[in-house]
Amino acid sequence: MNDLSVMKKAIEQRSLIDALLNEGSYADLVLRGGNVVNTITREIYAADVAIKKPYILLVGNAHSLVGPDTVVVDVDGRYLSPGFIDSHMHFESSMLTITEFSRLSIPSGTTALIADPHEIGNALGPAGMMAMADEAGCVPNYVRLVVPALTPDCPALETAGVNVSSKDMRNLLNYPNIIGIGEFQGFSNVRCVYRNTPRIVTDLVVSAVYARSLNLVVDGNAPSLFGAELAAHIIAAGGRTSCHETTTKAECVEKLRQGVYVFIREGSTQKNMAECIRAVTEDGIDSRCCVLVTDDMTAAELKSLGHMNEIVRRAIRRGVDPVEAIQMVTINPASYFGLSDRGAIAPGMAADIAVIADLADMRVEAVFIGGEMVAREGKLLLDLPLYTYPDSVKHSVQRAAVDEKELALYRSGASSTARCIVIIPDQNLTEAREVLLHTSGGVVQADVQNDILHLACVERYGKNGNVGRCFVSGIGLKHGAIAESVAHDAHNIIAAGTNLSDMAAAVNQVIKLGGGLAVIRDGKTLGDLALPVGGLITDRLNGAEVSDRIELLERIIREQLGGKLHAPFMHLSFLSLSTSPKWKLTDKGLIDVDTFEILDPVLPESP
Repeated sequence: MNDLSVMKKAIEQRSLIDALLNEGSYADLVLRGGNVVNTITREIYAADVAIKKPYILLVGNAHSLVGPDTVVVDVDGRYLSPGFIDSHMHFESSMLTITEFSRLSIPSGTTALIADPHEIGNALGPAGMMAMADEAGCVPNYVRLVVPALTPDCPALETAGVNVSSKDMRNLLNYPNIIGIGEFQGFSNVRCVYRNTPRIVTDLVVSAVYARSLNLVVDGNAPSLFGAELAAHIIAAGGRTSCHETTTKAECVEKLRQGVYVFIREGSTQKNMAECIRAVTEDGIDSRCCVLVTDDMTAAELKSLGHMNEIVRRAIRRGVDPVEAIQMVTINPASYFGLSDRGAIAPGMAADIAVIADLADMRVEAVFIGGEMVAREGKLLLDLPLYTYPDSVKHSVQRAAVDEKELALYRSGASSTARCIVIIPDQNLTEAREVLLHTSGGVVQADVQNDILHLACVERYGKNGNVGRCFVSGIGLKHGAIAESVAHDAHNIIAAGTNLSDMAAAVNQVIKLGGGLAVIRDGKTLGDLALPVGGLITDRLNGAEVSDRIELLERIIREQLGGKLHAPFMHLSFLSLSTSPKWKLTDKGLIDVDTFEILDPVLPESP
C-alpha cells in the first residue's frame, strides 16, 4: 500500500468514526429489521445494518444513525449475508469477459471473484493475463487474479502459445489486481515431475518463495495425493495452500488434516461436492478450511441456475447447516486470501451484502456492493457497457488449414487395436480402454454405432504444426463433428467427429474464426461462435447472448448430430488436460498422465 492509499484509507476510517460518534452525522443507508447471518459466530439474529458507503458502520440498533438523508430499506424477515465469493474459477471456461460474467453472477449474490487466468496465460502469456487484470479494475464487484507460475503445465507433453516461468513472476505479481499464484498444476503429478523434469520443481519453488515474500497466496492442485506426495506439494507451494481437485471423502479428510484449504468444486461438468462434503456431514470435520468453488461454469448455467447461491443451495441439500454453507463462500475464502474487509457483516467491512428471502432455497432478493443496491429480483440495476479487449490479445490462431489426411491414423490389415479415451460425465478425469476397429484403405475407422469417435488435437500457435490423434467414447455423436479452441490447458484446437472430412471442416472453421466453436455436418457449418480474445473469450456479445448461442449450438449437437452428452464443448475441452488422469490427448499425442508417457494411439501390428 503506497502513501496515497494509506492516507485515503485513514480518511475513510476517520469518517466512519465521525458518523458513529459525531452528533449530526448519520449513515447513508440502513437495512432495517433483517436477520443477520453472522459468519464469525455461526448464528442468525435480528439486527439493523448501518452503512456509510462503501463500508458497514454498525450492526445492531441503528435508530440513532438515521438522519434526514439516510435511505432506510425495510428488510424485515429477510436474511442478510455477506456477499458471496467464488474462490477458484476461470472466466475463459464461460467464454465470457469479466464484465459479462459479472453481469450474470452479481444478481445471484456473488460480489467477489478470484480467477485463475490459466487459459489466457497459456495462449498469450503475461500480456493476456495483464489485459485481463486491467478489465478486473473496471467492474463494480471485487475481482482479483491468481496467475499461473508455469505454462504449459507439462512442457514435454504439449505446446502452448507462450511459455511462462519464474522469470515472469516479478512483473506479474506486482501488477494491479493480481494477488498471487494460481493452481500449482505443474506439480500435480508429484513423483513423475520430480523424476522426469526436476528443473520444473525448482522453478515452481522459486516462484512460490517469491510470492510468499510479497505475502501473496499460492494455490495448489493436488489430485489424489496422500502422504509424502501431498506433503511435497504443500511444501512446494510454501506451506499453506489449497486444492480444488479433491474428489473423495478420504482425500478431503486427509487434506484438511494437513492444513490444506479444500476448494470443494461444483461446476457445470466437474461435480465433487456430493463426495467431498461427507467429510463434514458424516465425519464431523471442522469446515473452516472448506471453500465452495465452481472452477468452470457455463454462461447458460449462470443465466438459468445462478452462481454461488446455487452451489450453497446444493450444499444445504447435502445436509450442511445453512450458515455453515454460507461460511464456505464468505469468511472461509476471505480468511484464506487475507481479504480482511470481506466475508462477514461487521463494522469496517465492505458493504457487500446479499439479501436472501429463503435460506433453504437461497433465493437472493437484492444485492448491495459498497452500499449501493446493484441488483434486485434477479435483475442487474447497473449499466455495464461491453468491455472490448485490445487487438494485441487477439489473432492467436496462427496456423494453416488442415487436411483430413492429417487427422487420420494409418494401419494396414483389416482391423486394428486402438487406444480410446473414455469420458466420465461431470468429471475431468477419464477412463482408458483398448478397442478393435475396422481399417479401410489403410485408415483406422471410427465405430459410430458403438460410440467410438475420432479425436484430434491440432497445434494452433504456428510453432510446429503438431496433430495428436486417437479415439474417444462418451460424446455419442451419430453424424458430423465438433471442434473448439478451448482445450485445457494449452488451448490448441480439439475436435471430435464421426468422420475425418467433417472433423477437418470443423477444425478449419475454428481457424477461420480466429478461435471459437464449430459444429459441422456433411461439410456444412450448422453453427459456430467466434472467440477472438486468445481463442477463448468473446468481447462481441453480452452474457445473455453467449448463453443463448451456446444453448443453440448444444441443441444442434443433440438434434442434428445425435449427441448425448450435456455441455459437450466443456467436456470436450478437458480431454486435453495433461495433468488429469487417466489418458488425455495433446498436440504431441496420446498421454498417459500417470506415467508421463506418449502412447501409440494404435497398437503395433503383431509380427
